[in-house]
Amino acid sequence: MEPVFDIELKLLLEAVYLRYQHDFRQYTVASLRRRMQQAMDKFDCRTLSQLQDKVLHEPEVFSQMLQYFTVQVSEMFRDPEYFRALREHVLPVLRTYPSLKIWVAGCSTGEEVWSLAILLAEEELLERTLIYATDINPEALKAAEAGIYPLERIPQFTLNYQRAGGRKSLSEYYSAAYDGVRFQPALKRQIVFADHSLATDGVFSEVQLVSCRNVLIYFNRELQDRALGLFHEALVHRGFLGIGPKENLRYSAHAHQFRAIAPMEKIYQRL
Repeated sequence: MEPVFDIELKLLLEAVYLRYQHDFRQYTVASLRRRMQQAMDKFDCRTLSQLQDKVLHEPEVFSQMLQYFTVQVSEMFRDPEYFRALREHVLPVLRTYPSLKIWVAGCSTGEEVWSLAILLAEEELLERTLIYATDINPEALKAAEAGIYPLERIPQFTLNYQRAGGRKSLSEYYSAAYDGVRFQPALKRQIVFADHSLATDGVFSEVQLVSCRNVLIYFNRELQDRALGLFHEALVHRGFLGIGPKENLRYSAHAHQFRAIAPMEKIYQRL
């Protein structure tokens, strides 16, 4: 017999989809269980049914719930080897294009977007690149666009940047602000921040690189295949796809449409 909690979870996800058109029904159940328990504590609910009642009747509660439906964990130059591989294997090819478009799908609070902007600036490619940074969480998008991060995170950001092959001091790209640091607004000129759901929305542009890291691990197989289908459709012939270190294309319905360029760093090329 299915546990009552899992029955309530299905009902909650269906209610959210019908009420707000956000589709979390194909996110992995194990991860959602943990986060919904945290949400119940936050909103002082004994059951998911009580939480569902709040979500349906109080839109401001749903806005706050987005931080529990989605995972907002990131770092600048997270997994430095990935950014080093982009610098060594991908950007030399992208350099041959007169103009570039890059899609960072599931950009969270923006650390990866700012990292890519810095990487492109150092390779003298930023001025001819348009970066689409998308997420379903409006609060996360606001934080990403602001480019402001707590001071205590900077040492790790700096270490990652150095390990990723950074050519300057990371401090050259930010200034002190708001009890933290603010990354240079000039880096943001080439970035478009926008709401986009990999579960319900379609392709909006042709791009040369898609970077979607540590997002697919929260999707079930069907939703992973949908997202990878979007990426394949968006990418130009021989465009590049980067995914997270714990993610894999091997068992995807789209595996045959990509070849590995940097297997350890999970960078692929569209066939």
